[in-house]
Amino acid sequence: MRVLVTAGPTREYLDDVRYLSNASSGKMGYAIVAAGLKIGWDMVLVSGPVDLQPPVGCEFHSVMTTGEMRSETMNLFPDCDGVIAAAAVCDYKPKERITGKISKTGGAIQLEMIETDDVLAELGTVKENRWVVGFALEAQNPRENALQKLRKKNCDLIVLNHPDAIGSQSNSVELINSDGETEEHWTGAKSEVAAELTNWLSKRMS
Repeated sequence: MRVLVTAGPTREYLDDVRYLSNASSGKMGYAIVAAGLKIGWDMVLVSGPVDLQPPVGCEFHSVMTTGEMRSETMNLFPDCDGVIAAAAVCDYKPKERITGKISKTGGAIQLEMIETDDVLAELGTVKENRWVVGFALEAQNPRENALQKLRKKNCDLIVLNHPDAIGSQSNSVELINSDGETEEHWTGAKSEVAAELTNWLSKRMS
């Protein structure tokens, strides 16, 4: 089984030194890669900027922006059996990136934002006989929003987790299938949750 995993945040630059991002640590995605290697999977990791070392034995691709993550995943996905999209990509980016550094003017500034590429939705569009597992980190109406993401992005499964997982060593997740039914709940260290998820997938997606 050859499995693609996306992990970490992405960055969208306002100018040459400032950027928009989020607090994703990449720990969940990296734990999934490590767990997959332990059960004998061939793991391909596409990661945004994090303070983690790629698990030994995986194929590693480093990216910065959402566009770069989209390009790498779309290039790698055809040679994989499935993807686990754990990355927390930026949903918006500045319409224009300023060359140099924005200087203070003493007043307010306005930034026009546009949506970034929807990496997960595009993977769902081109999946054919491959499987797609998405992650949904939701604060309001979590299950309803996760179900909308599952269906809109043509995922086979969605992993629902919550904002308190950001930067934490532990996680509490709900695995939801394409019919909107809960398959499993797992709580514990991210390494333990990753092991449960990969073991579950290995029995059902092989």
